[in-house]
Amino acid sequence: MATLQKAGYRRRQVGLGLLLAILWEVGAGQIRYSVPEEIDKGSVVGNIAKDLGWEPLALAERGVRIVSRGRTQLFALNPRSGSLITADRIDREELCAQSARCVVNFNILLEDKLTIYSVEVEITDINDNAPRFGVEDLELKISETTTPGFRIPLKSAHDADVGENSLRKYELKSNDHFSLDVRSGADGNKYPELVLEHALDREEEAVHHLVLVASDLGDPLRSGTCRIHVRVLDVNDNAPVFTQPEYRVSILENTPVGTRILTVTANDPDEGYNAQVAYFLEKPPGETSEVFELKSTSGELTIIKSLDYEDAESHEIDIEAQDGPGLLTRTKVTVTVLDVNDNAPEFYMTSATSSVPEDSPPGTVIALFNVHDRDSGQNAFVTCSVPEKLPFRLERSVDNYHRLVTTRALDREQSSFYNITVTAEDGGDPSLSTYAHIVLQVTDINDNPPAFPHVSYSAYIPENNPRGASVFSVQAHDPDSDDNARVTYSLAEDTLQGEPLSSYISINSGTGVLYALRSFDYEQFQDLHLQVIALDGGKPPLSSNVSLSLFLVDQNDNVPEILYPALPTDGSTGVELAPRSAEPGYLVTKVVAVDRDSGQNAWLSYRIFKASEPGLFSVGLHTGEVRTTRALVDKDALKQNLVVAVQDHGQPTLSATVTLTIAVADSIPEVLADLGSIKTPTNPDDSDLTLYLVVAVAAVSCIFLAFVIVLLALRLRRWYTSRQLQASVGGLMVEPTSHFVGVDGVRAFLQTYSHEVSLTADSRKSHIIFPQPNYADTLISQESCEKKDFLSAPQSLLDDQGEEVDQQAPPNTDWRFSQAQRPGTSGSQNGDETGTWPNNQFDTEMLQAMILASASEAADGSSTLGGGAGTMGLSARYGPQFTLQHVPDYRQNVYIPGSNATLTNAAGKRDSKAPAGGNGNKKKSGKKEKK
Repeated sequence: MATLQKAGYRRRQVGLGLLLAILWEVGAGQIRYSVPEEIDKGSVVGNIAKDLGWEPLALAERGVRIVSRGRTQLFALNPRSGSLITADRIDREELCAQSARCVVNFNILLEDKLTIYSVEVEITDINDNAPRFGVEDLELKISETTTPGFRIPLKSAHDADVGENSLRKYELKSNDHFSLDVRSGADGNKYPELVLEHALDREEEAVHHLVLVASDLGDPLRSGTCRIHVRVLDVNDNAPVFTQPEYRVSILENTPVGTRILTVTANDPDEGYNAQVAYFLEKPPGETSEVFELKSTSGELTIIKSLDYEDAESHEIDIEAQDGPGLLTRTKVTVTVLDVNDNAPEFYMTSATSSVPEDSPPGTVIALFNVHDRDSGQNAFVTCSVPEKLPFRLERSVDNYHRLVTTRALDREQSSFYNITVTAEDGGDPSLSTYAHIVLQVTDINDNPPAFPHVSYSAYIPENNPRGASVFSVQAHDPDSDDNARVTYSLAEDTLQGEPLSSYISINSGTGVLYALRSFDYEQFQDLHLQVIALDGGKPPLSSNVSLSLFLVDQNDNVPEILYPALPTDGSTGVELAPRSAEPGYLVTKVVAVDRDSGQNAWLSYRIFKASEPGLFSVGLHTGEVRTTRALVDKDALKQNLVVAVQDHGQPTLSATVTLTIAVADSIPEVLADLGSIKTPTNPDDSDLTLYLVVAVAAVSCIFLAFVIVLLALRLRRWYTSRQLQASVGGLMVEPTSHFVGVDGVRAFLQTYSHEVSLTADSRKSHIIFPQPNYADTLISQESCEKKDFLSAPQSLLDDQGEEVDQQAPPNTDWRFSQAQRPGTSGSQNGDETGTWPNNQFDTEMLQAMILASASEAADGSSTLGGGAGTMGLSARYGPQFTLQHVPDYRQNVYIPGSNATLTNAAGKRDSKAPAGGNGNKKKSGKKEKK
């Protein structure tokens, strides 16, 4: 039943507390609430969101939280409703003991703006504690001689509540001998005393049993009882008396344990056992920690536990003195604890950031912290500071809160992090300090473009470099970090000789190494100018560029090129003329050469590499002029061959040669008389082409021979069939076949398919005409041309069975030549210096081609050799007297290499004469040779 009454009482108190919690005020940044103790966990204290003008749903977004210092969290915030609620059961007596007013202070932090609000909650008392006596049974002894009116102090009751809920009155159950008197002390407490109303008579009643009731005025009323047993004794009518009604003493909080701080003394005028005084400490109920100890015999008060000013600034001790029979008196000892500077300041870091961008403006908040010193007075005055060399300062806020802010813009490239030491120093003597370390990382932003060590670069690379070779390397440094410092290299768009620059040079985007995409030629370009771009990986990216000049170093890779004399392209041979009357030093010709290289590689020198007659000519070392070194004499050969070497001065040296043919003569006819000894330099490519042409002619000849054999086989088969037909129809007389059957038919076929072949030493000027019907150019006689074609008219054999077949005509005498008429190596006669045919086959072929080409040009006037018509391409400086009238006509004798035959039909046409047998041709050929 008592439990139900207590629960109902608590509900009424909670309702009252909620009404009181509505009464709050906001002033100077502080909010006040009132709430009764012992309310349930989660009870609403007040609506913080409404009182501060916030939206309830914005509390979590703005980072609102409660900040309390070194104390169990008693309150919490409801993020949905924005109300301040209790986080646990609140016991006012546990928090504030006997204090008249119990206030709990804490702070509310708004993290998005780092704003602090102070909140004060007053805990009101409810009557949840009944008055309690120190002992439930008290035994008193009193002498029977005690006169009425004698007062006996009784044990006081203690009520943990305050106000109306605290102890208010004492009552004594009705008794005939004793009454109760309550006295009020200077501290406002009530002390009960038992008053003897009537004299005692031990013989009537030896022990009196009394009940003392202590009650408060709370709702509901609570009370406590103490049973008193009064034993009646003889004669001890004086109680001990203290020397002072109240004792006061002040000691430092760092006083060592065991120190005696005070001695109390109580005197009893009685004697003997009645005067023996003993001292006792009166301990409040529920106090378990003992700080002081009192010796019962001496009254010495000593410290048995370290004092702490921060826990209790003073201690009040009740001491009782009791004599032997049991009479006692009471006194109070007040111990004041003096503060010493034994507590260093304490940091409470409320909010701190570990990194900040380097472009943060001055005044950016880095940390918010609270500093508290548990000491008092000057010992609790705290000063905070940071090193002056750092770009930070402290700003003081309310309730010892401090903000660490920046004083200027930060630069990560100068310092990537800061180890900030915040010093908190109190005002004690000696002062105590506490240090807080804040490590702040400065995060990078892309505020630095890549930088090259040099304004421009230049490099020298040799030409003819291998493709893909590394030619140069550039490196840019970006003082930023991570992606902001990752540099990518590229080349600016440009063109060189009409082609994009990227086709010449490439760059590794990661390393900056430049590679040549092709082999460079100094003769094409001498330098290459690039713009290398370095781009970092930041957002937005930053870039810089640098100019790079690549200079090619010439290599000796070009052979000297001879411009004059140039090798003729028509198969003829250039001839220089030196008159026999030339004096020493006569300028015969000049060799002109150039070298596409530069510098020393293009410095040319001339020398005679080979000469048919050494010492006759000399060449200028640097001019290339060919001069005579002595006077020419008759014994000097008409044709002089000089091989002039042109050499550069590179490493290694390169050279070229040119062959000069110098005719030593005063007139052109003397030169022409010895032209057969002049030969055209052989070109290996020409010999290859000649080989291909010979192979082609042989292949065509083989095909032609196979065709003739097949044709003969067909003709023979038809002839054999016709003979069988004749035998079957009439027994016709079969005529024997001639030993030369079909020869005329074959000649007729040869007459239709003839070959005109011209081969010279310059094979590129050779030509083949196939097929071409030319009856006059065949090697058969006129008579054979008039024969009947046996193979082409097989039907005539059926019509004229009895007609004899004509015998084959004798061979044409055109196939026979005298030994002197056979040119070249085919004949046995060697030509002399003035002979018609040269002794060497290749010289003969060269001369034939040259004469034929010159004759053709002279006939149509289309010569392009610069020497006029009929000059065989010789220089005009040899004079116009050199014409083809001095040149014998060799076109009548065309020599087919590999054959013993010389075609003579062309000469017969020119003389309007038909061939008249082998002898006629022989005489005509001999006449021309003499000519």
